[in-house]
Amino acid sequence: MRKIVLMTLLFAVCDLSAQSLTDYYGVAAENNPELKAKYKDFEASLQKLPQVSSLPDPNFSLGYFISPVETRVGPQNMKFSLTQMFPWFGTLKAQKNVAALLADSKYQAFLNTKNQLFSQVATVYYPLYELQNLMLIERENIQILESYKKIALAKLENGQGNLVDILRVDLMIKEAQTNISILDKKEPALTSWFNSLLNRKYNEKVIVSKGIEIVELPLQYRKDSISQNPLLIELELKKQASNAAVEVAIKQGLPKLGVGLDYVLVDKGMNNFPDSGKDVIMPMVTLSLPIFRKKYTAATSEAKLMQESYSFQKEAVENKLNGTYYKLIFELEKEKELLQLYSNQVVTLSKSLNLLFSYYSNANKDFEEVLRMQQELLKYKKLELASTSAFYIKLAELDYLTAKQF
Repeated sequence: MRKIVLMTLLFAVCDLSAQSLTDYYGVAAENNPELKAKYKDFEASLQKLPQVSSLPDPNFSLGYFISPVETRVGPQNMKFSLTQMFPWFGTLKAQKNVAALLADSKYQAFLNTKNQLFSQVATVYYPLYELQNLMLIERENIQILESYKKIALAKLENGQGNLVDILRVDLMIKEAQTNISILDKKEPALTSWFNSLLNRKYNEKVIVSKGIEIVELPLQYRKDSISQNPLLIELELKKQASNAAVEVAIKQGLPKLGVGLDYVLVDKGMNNFPDSGKDVIMPMVTLSLPIFRKKYTAATSEAKLMQESYSFQKEAVENKLNGTYYKLIFELEKEKELLQLYSNQVVTLSKSLNLLFSYYSNANKDFEEVLRMQQELLKYKKLELASTSAFYIKLAELDYLTAKQF
């Protein structure tokens, strides 16, 4: 069942022209080579199960008597032996249990890589969203400044304005044009980075959403889901595997049993005994003697020490995840408050700018203040956009931390 669900996740048909982040997650899950490598690693670990749960190969030997051994019933010319060894009761099951737990830990490593990949995709997607919307803001700013310039020129022609006002507008227009040029150069870098995560051509077009609204997060958002982080589950499975390895080490230190059969070819001798020339069949039982105990004691100690190591690693990761959780919650709350401030500032400045521009148009006053307020409005629009991008990047980190499924 797990494999079916996994293959559905990895190889679902994705609409490459889609604009939502979730659709890009699907493309990344289908194409990313690192994620495929992790899944192959998991599949390879599953092949350990039949290896460790199978009996050792039987031993077959053939012996030829260069000088036949003379017996009462005739000379012995050739001997065949077949032996099968059996580990102590429960050893194979214990070894299979260890391999199964380690395979499950590989699966959790795969899930962690998937979650990391989705977080990385979001980390590039939102700056692309910010960049494309910044270009729209700058173009809109140029249009507004051009309209200001026309009015300033008209006033100058009517003897009501001055050349300084026009030069100020020109400076601001050139600054906006330079900003657009820089953003144009920055976009290919972000696009190629984004496409590399999706394993696509570096210059393939990335379409992002035009507008993103801030979502409301409930108190203690997904706090209980930290325990489901694949990193923690992976370490817990490794800890359990080490515990099971203790049992394996103990059982490997017990005797191994073997059963076999010897078959000896006997030629008919010169005598006339009743069993003359009759082949010899000899059943055998073998018992190994594990008297050199150091390696078994060391294997048991190694498994116990690894169990303790994984316990400490899990505790350290859990502490780190919880600490990071509260840090991200603070940063998300901070961005929400800043967004509220920036949004209110944009509304207030827009109203003030309209009033101020009306004063200038009618009374030829405060053109410098009009331009200053226009720049102030532009600043808060950019801050609002940057804060939106930062909010969702932090939210993607929080979703990775709490192992959110998409």
